Amino acid sequence: MMQSARFVVLTICLCALGFACRAQTTEPFDPTQNVSAVETSTSSSEPATNLSAVSATKVHLLVPDDLIEIKVYQQPDLETKARIDQDGAVTMPLLGAVNLSGKTPEQARALIRERLAKDYLVNPQVSVTVLEYAKHMFTILGEVQRPGTYEIPAGQPFTLLQAIALAGGYTRIGSPGKVIVQRTDHGQKRIYSLDAGSMAKDERAQPFEILPNDNITVGERLF
Repeated sequence: MMQSARFVVLTICLCALGFACRAQTTEPFDPTQNVSAVETSTSSSEPATNLSAVSATKVHLLVPDDLIEIKVYQQPDLETKARIDQDGAVTMPLLGAVNLSGKTPEQARALIRERLAKDYLVNPQVSVTVLEYAKHMFTILGEVQRPGTYEIPAGQPFTLLQAIALAGGYTRIGSPGKVIVQRTDHGQKRIYSLDAGSMAKDERAQPFEILPNDNITVGERLF
């Protein structure tokens, strides 16, 4: 009887010890907790970085009359603040004229850095900032209420009808059917004879977009 009782007590102790060991070995390796922590960290950080990068990206091609500032780290004598000239260039110390027209600020930065690193500096740190964007202008003359030169609003296409409206509309003798637009396209002069009256009446008519430096002339009405 004493041996059987000892055997029962020993069995109970071994079972209790086994459950305790099992609980201690399984709890730290909860796969649900570990996986969810990794997924949360990955999904919350990477997409946020991508979204911020997309929202911060603004593509602007440098054009004549853009006012830009060029800085080179620890080289104050190379700092340049100037408007891009009509040939598309900016003059810098050491480098002279650097053609930047048609390039993004990042491309301009890379070009300046490359030229400085080639002959003058070791690993130059360059920044290019647009301080003021060039104003895009057009001129409208002839039979409108306020002939003159106007700025094209930024951010959206600007049409012939909007240009006429900006100039106050037609005079009493102005002819919507006699509108001429003169434009220089890649060095070639182009002349467009347009009927603004038909454009205004027909909603399906394709709008005529006004581009920088266009010259518009509204003719007289024949009575």
